Amino acid sequence: MSPLRNFLVASCFMIATAGSAIGGPVMDEIRKDDRLVCLVNTNSPAFSVPDSEGVYRGFNTDFCRMAAAAILGDAGKADIRGIGFSDSMKTIVAKGAHMASRSITNTGTRDANPGMRFVVTTFFDGQGFMVPRSLGVTSAKELSGATVCAEEGSTTLLNIADWFSDRGIQYRVENIADKTARLQAFFSGKCDVLASDRTALNSDRLLADDPEAYVILPEVISNEPLTLLSQPDAELEKALYWSFQVMLNAEALKVSSGNVDNVVADLADQPKSVQRLFGQDSAAGEMASQIGLPAEWSYNIIKQVGNYGEVYDRSLGTEDYGLERAGTANALFSQGGLMYPLPIR
Repeated sequence: MSPLRNFLVASCFMIATAGSAIGGPVMDEIRKDDRLVCLVNTNSPAFSVPDSEGVYRGFNTDFCRMAAAAILGDAGKADIRGIGFSDSMKTIVAKGAHMASRSITNTGTRDANPGMRFVVTTFFDGQGFMVPRSLGVTSAKELSGATVCAEEGSTTLLNIADWFSDRGIQYRVENIADKTARLQAFFSGKCDVLASDRTALNSDRLLADDPEAYVILPEVISNEPLTLLSQPDAELEKALYWSFQVMLNAEALKVSSGNVDNVVADLADQPKSVQRLFGQDSAAGEMASQIGLPAEWSYNIIKQVGNYGEVYDRSLGTEDYGLERAGTANALFSQGGLMYPLPIR
């Protein structure tokens, strides 16, 4: 066959296959096994805590269910497993799980690792400090000589080293990988300070016998974009990224798990942006075909899990946790935040 004929045949093949979904190996495995393995924190109130039946519930777990609803059509097919921080990224690289929704900060060196992919940020956080109220400390600048409990393998150690060093403050660190042991060391007084993401500190405070005996100091010493992590697979990454965009778009368009059935039943009379979000013969349907998702993938996400605001309010905006969203980076872009719904069209 001549070089020209080779080129023409190859070109025709590429054109013929361009419109069809070519599943990646991880997506193929998820479909074959009919389950999606997702890693979360082992015990983080409001983010991931096992209920009385051992099923993990909370903010982070809902993004595992989001993925299962989008890819498999059933949020209940998310196989959610608790794991310690130091083992979470290792497990993804070792192909022991498909994804993680475990408050993992996206950093340059981590993102450079070819064995894993940071996909989309679900929460913007920052690192801080918690101390016993009895210390009478009102600022982290007063922590000279303090012993700080921190999590092995996390960005926490690097951040506190930078922060204390820049200010010439002497400190001692207790580097403890196991969360139970770390909290025990702090609550028993072995450590003067617990350092972590501020949302994690808020969760950890609720695990104390007397939460009111502890206070989170005002300093925020780092940027912590908490991001969904997956095995490298273009189709899986697209599925996760755009599933999250469905949740943001639905909130912006005021479509929720409670009204989505009525919206879809009257889709022809809905705004064009809503039609594109849920119509099987519109943008959402075209995306389903290209990525290899069920035709009703966007509907399944909102009906079974909810929009981003619902997920946030259900776990983080509760009376017990009470994490304010308005005026923070986690608000929608239209309300001054960083949650910017990308167009589905």
